Amino acid sequence: MGKPTGFLETVRKTGAKRLVADRIKDFNAIEGDLSVAELEGQASRCMDCGIPTCHFYGCPVKNRIPDWNDMVYRGHWKAALKLLHSTNNFPEFTGRVCPAPCESACTLSINQNAVSIKQIEKQIVERGWEEGYIKPQPAATKTGRRIAIVGSGPAGLAAAQQLVRKGHEVIVFEKDDRIGGMLRYGIPDYKIERWVLDRRLKQLKEEGVIFETSVNVGIDISGKYLLRTFDAVVVSIGAQVPRDLVIPGRELNGVNFAIPFLVQQNRRVAGDVIPEDEVITATGKHVVVIGGGDTGSDCIGTSIRQGAASVTHIYYQDVPPKRRPLCNPWPERPAIFKTSTSQEEGCERFWKLQTREFVGEGGWLTGVKVVELDWTRPEDGSRGTFTEIPNSEKILRADLVFLSIGFQHCEHSPLLVDLKLEYNKKGSIQIDENMMTKVPGIFAAGDAELGATLVVDAIFRGRQVAEKVDQYLISEKTARVEYSIFTPR
Repeated sequence: MGKPTGFLETVRKTGAKRLVADRIKDFNAIEGDLSVAELEGQASRCMDCGIPTCHFYGCPVKNRIPDWNDMVYRGHWKAALKLLHSTNNFPEFTGRVCPAPCESACTLSINQNAVSIKQIEKQIVERGWEEGYIKPQPAATKTGRRIAIVGSGPAGLAAAQQLVRKGHEVIVFEKDDRIGGMLRYGIPDYKIERWVLDRRLKQLKEEGVIFETSVNVGIDISGKYLLRTFDAVVVSIGAQVPRDLVIPGRELNGVNFAIPFLVQQNRRVAGDVIPEDEVITATGKHVVVIGGGDTGSDCIGTSIRQGAASVTHIYYQDVPPKRRPLCNPWPERPAIFKTSTSQEEGCERFWKLQTREFVGEGGWLTGVKVVELDWTRPEDGSRGTFTEIPNSEKILRADLVFLSIGFQHCEHSPLLVDLKLEYNKKGSIQIDENMMTKVPGIFAAGDAELGATLVVDAIFRGRQVAEKVDQYLISEKTARVEYSIFTPR
């Protein structure tokens, strides 16, 4: 702790956001940075709280937050970067897209504004790139062991970097035409511009990671081929099966899942041309987004930038409280009323609406029939019950609907069938305490085994699976050596 009175003297500050009127005209990043002096002041707010709840409870990758805050305050940026990279391969990703559960767990957030942890994290790593501190770290020696990673999202990339630095040969297979998974084709560019991803991928390539794109493992190459050719395989294919809303009218043109819409816009920004018969666009349309969360918010921001006539966001839940209820104490993430940057840009929000039916004419969507709900909650604020309000049905105008009600599990693809992998009750890949499936040498990491989760969780699981794979390869090598020494010939 550099300054004992820092949290008393300095108010919380984050990078200024571009004005709404300007930022909705493009897909460029919306948030700026603080000056060095301002950032050092923000780092000084990190107090000597004794138990760093931000680190061991709030942060999925266990970032050493108090340590690198102290280094930033003292001006030791290179040391801060080393501490940051010791737990997180890609802090420039999490510093942009993570919802910052660490800040919810900050001791200051009990009764003040939390330390600007996310902002500091992003600027530490950006300073590292600017100063040339971040360089490829190829392994000094090679082990001769080959590892296949299926899927190039944050879990796959983290595992790849950890393993290639151990001296293993790592090949990452990706079914899309570009590397990055959801980082490439699931998050709008105004949250994370793709040069940020490409810059880090260049480092991985220079460290020795081999990327094979447009390869649908299980179809283009078989699971049996992987077993024959590689010493270990990591399946990190993500959780891409969306939850559906099976109600009358679901088949109407204009009712879409959220991700295909977001992927198309990512491709447009990248310069791709979308086939005319596949285009999903909000231009000039009345858009209704069903379901909360980041993906729903991303549909709102993208629709506004495309020039939607109106955007409406509906939830079936009750309006969240403005303060933590008793059932949601610190250091848990607060389940309170929030407004995302996309919602700030202009949308109507309606709570306590149950979607009954999609209505249309001639096969095309014209509206969404909803009914109002009456919620009853216990005094402690925990989840209550609801009933439909009689005669409260109404139709919301809609030319385009995006379903954003979560994801179920990974796709049970030909690869998983070919390998005869097992699933847990949620439909995700079943693994043991070593992150290995029932097939020896086949591991799973990230959303494939967790279900849909945060980028920061995926990075952590990628790092963990890399450690387990390395231990497995070492044990296999040791076993072979012992067999050759002690087995009579």
